[in-house]
Parts: sequence; structure tokens; C-alpha cells
Amino acid sequence: MHTKDLQDSLPPVGDEGTGRNARLEKQPAYTGRPLMEGMSLSLWLQTVRNNPLLNHRTTEDLPEEADVVVIGSGISGSLTALSLLQSPNPPKSVILIEARELCSGATGRNAGHCKPDSWRGFTKYKNAFGAEQALKILANEQQTWQDVVSYIRKHNVDCDLWVGKTLDVLMTKELAETAAKNFSDFELAGGDTSKIEVTTESVEAEKAVYAWDASSLHPWKLVAHINRQSLDLGLNLQTWTPVTDISGSANKWAVHTERGTVKTPIVVHATNAYAGALLPETKGAIRPCPHMCNKVLPPSTFSGSNALHNSYAVIYPEGMYTINSRSTSDGILLFGGAAPNQSKLLEYVAEDQFRRTDDSLTNFEPVTAAVRKLGTEGLEWDDPGRGSRALYDYAWSGIIARSADQVPFIGPVPQKTGQWICAGHNGHGMARIFTCAPALAKLIQGVSWKETGLPECFEVTKERLDRYYNGS
Repeated sequence: MHTKDLQDSLPPVGDEGTGRNARLEKQPAYTGRPLMEGMSLSLWLQTVRNNPLLNHRTTEDLPEEADVVVIGSGISGSLTALSLLQSPNPPKSVILIEARELCSGATGRNAGHCKPDSWRGFTKYKNAFGAEQALKILANEQQTWQDVVSYIRKHNVDCDLWVGKTLDVLMTKELAETAAKNFSDFELAGGDTSKIEVTTESVEAEKAVYAWDASSLHPWKLVAHINRQSLDLGLNLQTWTPVTDISGSANKWAVHTERGTVKTPIVVHATNAYAGALLPETKGAIRPCPHMCNKVLPPSTFSGSNALHNSYAVIYPEGMYTINSRSTSDGILLFGGAAPNQSKLLEYVAEDQFRRTDDSLTNFEPVTAAVRKLGTEGLEWDDPGRGSRALYDYAWSGIIARSADQVPFIGPVPQKTGQWICAGHNGHGMARIFTCAPALAKLIQGVSWKETGLPECFEVTKERLDRYYNGS
């Protein structure tokens, strides 16, 4: 994100996780399989090391046949499997295959946000798809957030759910003016602004703050609960089973793994940034993008009764970063995004970790050393006086699936009858997948696109894939 990109519109919520780096942008978007050794552990994966679902295999041997094979055990794959198993006419056998530990991809490596875009992305989406679709996209995100919170509360999921205000802070007069125009355009188009609080009068008049309802949570624990439900319904979960290839033809597919081959009429690709490894036609449309999150221990001036109790997007002309305060549990702060110092980190890590001779896509790991090398540049805190100072405690990395046109790819894979995809969530899956995955399950079972309720621009088409294909 650069100043010239912000003259007429702001980036949609989630785009802070796909910050651009000039050097990285010039490099080809290689796509490979997940790194199988040496990967870092996110905060979420660190806190569940004794959970048996991490390396669960329902059966000792990989079944030779199944009605449905879902590839990828993040929230997309896990929720698609559950939605199929809970349907009125569930498949007799569903296998969920994961290359590494359960939920160790993008879902297990994010910063814990579930932040619906209530207004910010309207102009960008309107320019790309028209005002009607832009309103549908934002309405879908609101519905997704409500569905996530409703599910967690209904099932009493122990996943550190927090519900409160998220604040977008525009740090310059120019950004504040752009935000005001975006907000006005959204309102004039019929967008609901009644639940968005706007503050433009502050000590520093050039700034503006927009606040609305959002959540944070422990994403791995949410996915684990989803999988426990599915296992009770007959799911066969197979971790540490990398898929190497898919062969066959319409509704007669062979899913090849390092542990054997499964024959199935239905394959669901929930591999997100790794989609291009098994679906070359998605290359260019779904571009792997480095992402980093940092665990920060707040100083004394932001602890105790002074602890932060919201999530934030701090937006500068040069980039932005997000802050997720885990106020319901331990009070630590999680930073992510593309602030200037984050861009330097990505470049530093990429030089040593990104390109490999076997053309595999790594998780830009390890990154903790890079964080320590650069220190806390870009973070400003009050002098804590007699207390502690802010401390970068740990950093981890992952891979975001940046969609070429900013919205996900949902539906049947063109010219591969029986193969389906839910991917390309642009670093914003937590605010989209809880509607997209159940919708995909319905599509698999024969409903029309209109019946899913999803925006039409989410649908996969050959024309859409061909438009962005680059073959790299």
C-alpha cells in the first residue's frame, strides 16, 4: 500500500495483512507445498502442544476410497466437512487431509481477528464490481461475524472470544479526508452506518477514528471444536499426510499422498495460498503472500487498569498495522500488517527463507531473529517510568492467499467436475469463511448459487481464473 493508492479509496479490511514490499512484488509468485520442517509456531499452536488433535489420525491407514476428500484442515476445510456431515443428506464417508499438524496453515497463524468490513472497503469494491456487489460483500462480512459469534456462544466454545469495538485510526489529514468520502459514498449507496461511531474532533484534528463491533478469538481452538463435532459424525481426519497430486477425470479422482491414494468423486480444495500446487489454473488469481505476526508484551503504562481493551488498525500513508489486545485472557498484544518496519522484516526474512531450489513455498520462517535484529522500530510508547518497557516477545509467519481481485474463489473448479474450491481469502478469512464454507457444502449438494446468499463476485469462473493466470 502506498500514498498514491489512497487518494480515492482506502484498502478493505484485511488488506493490512497483505502489505506490499517493492522488492517482493518484483519476484515471481512461486507456489509449492507447505514447508514440512523448521516451521515456526504461532501463539495459537504454542498453546495447544498437548492437544491430541494436533496429530490425530482417525484410522492407522489412509482409506482407499471416500465419498468426499477435503484437503486442508484450516477453518475452510474443517467447516466445509462439518457442514456436509450435518446436512440432511450427508456423505457416507468424508476424509479431511492435512499436510502437517491440524490447522497449522493460515487459520492457525493469524492474529486472532474476526473483523467485518463495515464500510472501509466500499469504494474499492464498488470500483471493481459495482455498488450493488460492494454492498453485498460488506453485508456478507457482517453476517459472517454474527455467525461466528453465534456458533461460539451456542456451543460454548472455549476459544477466548472477545466482542467489542474495533477502531480504525487514520493518522493524517489526507487519509481522514479519503475516509470521510468513502464513508459518505457508502452511506449514499444505502449502506447502514447506524452502528459505526465516527470521531473527527480530537486533540490532533488531522486524525479520524471509526469504530464498530468486531471480535478476536483463539482460532485453533475454534477449529478444534469444529473437528470434534465432525469426528462425532464420522469424519476421518488424517494429519501429516501431504497431498502430492490429483489425477483422473470427472467425478473419478485419485488423491495421491505420501501415505497412499484415495479414490473419490468429490475433492474440496481448502488449501488457500497453496492452491496452485494442486490447481495450476489458480496461479496468478491466488498469489501467495508473506505475512507476519508479533507477540508484544505491553509496558506498564499499558497494563493493569490501563490495558488496551479494543482492536485497532493504525493507518499511515506508507502502510498500516493491526493491534489485537487479548484483553479477555492474558492482556498481551498481537501486531500484524504492513507498517514500514514490517515491510523491512518481510524483505529481510524473504532474502534468506523464501526462495528454494525445489520451488517450494516456505512460511518465511524462522523470523524471530529478524524481529530482534530490527527491534521495536515503528512502535511508539510512553516512557514507562518505574515499570517495564514494551517487549517483542515472539514472532511467527505464515502465508496469505492474496486474491487478484480482492474477493475469494468459491465453487466448482472449471473443467474439473467434482473438484471444488474455497480459497483466496486475502488475509481476511475469519470474516468470510463462516458463510463461504457452508455455502460451498450446499453447492456440492446441488443448490444454486443464488440459494447460497453469497455475493455473485465470489463465484469461480473460467473467465475469472483466465483473467489473472500467469503460469508462474
